[in-house]
Amino acid sequence: MSDSFSRLNIDDRLLTNLEDLGFKRMTPIQKEALPIVVEGRDVIAQAKTGSGKTVAFGLGILNIIDVKQTRAQSLILCPTRELAEQVAKELRMLARKIPNIKILTITGGKSEYQQERSLSHGAHIVVGTPGRMIKLLKRKILNLEHVKSYVLDEADRMLDMGFIDDISRISTYVPKERQTLLFSATFPEDIEKLCERLQRDALRVSVDVNHEGSIIKEVFVELSSHKDKMQTLLNVLAHYQAKRFIVFCKTKRISDSVADDLYKKGIIVSSIHGDLEQNERTSVLTMFSNKSLLGIVATDVAARGIDIKDLDLVVNFDLPNDPEVYVHRIGRTGRAGSEGNAVSFLVEQEKENFQKILDYQKSAHQLETSEFFEDGEYKIEPEMATFYIRGGKKDKLRPGDIVGAIVGEAGIDFKEIGDISITNIMSYVAVSANQIDHVVSCLNKGKIKNRKFKIGKL
Repeated sequence: MSDSFSRLNIDDRLLTNLEDLGFKRMTPIQKEALPIVVEGRDVIAQAKTGSGKTVAFGLGILNIIDVKQTRAQSLILCPTRELAEQVAKELRMLARKIPNIKILTITGGKSEYQQERSLSHGAHIVVGTPGRMIKLLKRKILNLEHVKSYVLDEADRMLDMGFIDDISRISTYVPKERQTLLFSATFPEDIEKLCERLQRDALRVSVDVNHEGSIIKEVFVELSSHKDKMQTLLNVLAHYQAKRFIVFCKTKRISDSVADDLYKKGIIVSSIHGDLEQNERTSVLTMFSNKSLLGIVATDVAARGIDIKDLDLVVNFDLPNDPEVYVHRIGRTGRAGSEGNAVSFLVEQEKENFQKILDYQKSAHQLETSEFFEDGEYKIEPEMATFYIRGGKKDKLRPGDIVGAIVGEAGIDFKEIGDISITNIMSYVAVSANQIDHVVSCLNKGKIKNRKFKIGKL
């Protein structure tokens, strides 16, 4: 079977845009799922992270949108605000050549009033998180009676986060005659039950569940005690000298403790978990994305929605109980054919989880001892540092305004300016780490767009 997008029965504008974007061949999940999605069938799809699943459902959705009817024709539910924004961004990219198509993001952490205003102007595709969706549905601000396609993205994590009742409630607002697409990295029993309730004669697609051994090098280290994990982590970081890494822990408390210990050693990281306020979470993810943080220490749920393409290393400080979760974790490294490394610690109590992973992967892994990684020093420092501006889209700030002010006030080369992220009321800017103090000082004395803004380092 051909893996060319041209064999799909979709709008020529979508095909032309894919060609312009350099999408030459379908990924395995796209090759298996897209023809079924385009046919209008219900689909249950399982694939590892980074496999291209947004395109797998996005092209099918865009293909049936009637732009002349400015009403919600597709609903996409995601577990986190970050993932919802990421999905919406990718859909907008895929829809570039279809004029006037409106894709709206509805999530917590943003102005409900602004979202209400946006909905009053109409939207063809609504992407969001269950909690905020429920609020707007109860207030009859959001109307889903014309939805033709209903997507649950990363369904397993939505259930982990306690959204099962919200999903059930939202589903009652969507027409019974619809296409339902469910995408999940893992398939525990409660996902199977959800599929039975929401879908009709769904076809199951499962590809890329395991990772190529030549791409991700896996090492398992048996330790005599949990107390040995921290020193072994320091040795692992020294061994790989990874520029970007994620450490996975089983609890919020352990995540905070590990991040604090690393920071005390001069390794610039931050923890991320469900107890963080939305603005704190946004700050951490922005800094990690723009290379101001070397790593993050995360729980599984908190790490969803993070899409870092050049991740060198994943460390499982604690082994997960579910082998599918393990595969999903390590799949964050070794993307797009690049080589990645995954190191996992286990103590005697975690050997059962190790055996589950071996059985699931149908492969053998040797257990190493702590001596596998010699004592050493981690010498990497962040390339960039981030500062905030207390102003954003509401103040009509644009990236060009910020770049102009930095170059004009601080006199640095624009090449030393990194990513700029602008939200409604805040902006986050990355600059070369050795320039951060100079830039913040100059901007606090100067102006942006002839206005004074509060500016500080993160």
